[in-house]
Amino acid sequence: MDGDRSGHWEAVYSTKRESDVSWFQQDPATSLALMASAGATAASSVIDIGGGASRLVDALLARGYDDVTVLDLSAAALATVRRRLGPDGDSFQGIVADITTWRPRRRYDVWHDRAAFHFLTDAAERAAYVAALRAALPPDGHAVIATFALDGPERCSGLPVTRYDGESLAAVLGDDFERLETVAHSHVTPWGAPQSFQFSLFRRV
Repeated sequence: MDGDRSGHWEAVYSTKRESDVSWFQQDPATSLALMASAGATAASSVIDIGGGASRLVDALLARGYDDVTVLDLSAAALATVRRRLGPDGDSFQGIVADITTWRPRRRYDVWHDRAAFHFLTDAAERAAYVAALRAALPPDGHAVIATFALDGPERCSGLPVTRYDGESLAAVLGDDFERLETVAHSHVTPWGAPQSFQFSLFRRV
């Protein structure tokens, strides 16, 4: 599965422009607002899971964050970010890895995921994700996790997804994580189609 998934996303980011994918977002305003609710500052360490070619890293660097990591299956996606950032292309750490097999070597203040978790349709993969999350966040660390909402799409990029509300997502994460907030978000694709998301903020207890 790891190889199949890696190949899929490498092909996507090697053949499509940023604005040719449904999840393209110019301004990650909801993510930034929830990170602010968590008390994140420019001194906070942030890891973006499944970040792809997301503009979140640009926004964080512009706000003075200097400890930003992006983890993604696709090396092509991370290369796109570095090219886009130009002289600032080396200002973040890129990790090419599958979140279901990755073992964090350090901890982070904020874990962010707008794109990865809802693709994990197998219970064992979700458990591996939660294990990585637990290992990467210290007590009182925060996680912002977005997924398709219960009325969101059933597939994305040709792949099946699992949809959540805040309560069902919290149930998967378990008792180590306190849900602080859930907000609904209607993402509009580059071609004008609305997609229903939920963004939830958790604290590691």
